[in-house]
Amino acid sequence: QVQLVESGGGLVQAGGSLRLSCAASERTFSYYAMGWFRQAPGKQRELVARITRGGSTNYADSVKGRFTVSRDNAKNTVFLQMNSLKPEDTAVYYCALTTRLVVTATPTQYDYWGQGTQVTVSS
Repeated sequence: QVQLVESGGGLVQAGGSLRLSCAASERTFSYYAMGWFRQAPGKQRELVARITRGGSTNYADSVKGRFTVSRDNAKNTVFLQMNSLKPEDTAVYYCALTTRLVVTATPTQYDYWGQGTQVTVSS
């Protein structure tokens, strides 16, 4: 059973930055693609960014140019650097791991999830 633990959320003013971290218990972490999702109240969970085991990245249009996903395989950790934050970025952010070879934006295709960390951006 893979355990994922997020940290780094909090309250920030619009225009500010936060860096989320997700530590994985899995020794073979480097074999798998990872995703960052978010879910705001009353909305569906959506993919924010994903990174393949090879380091290729994809972003939601709403965060392109502001968010950066990266990974440190030696530390079994994936990061989400969030800059120029907006009030509409307010949500619970989750990291997730998929064992599938084809990486998608569909939450149901991710096998393991962290508990989530709250990000609140004030205007």
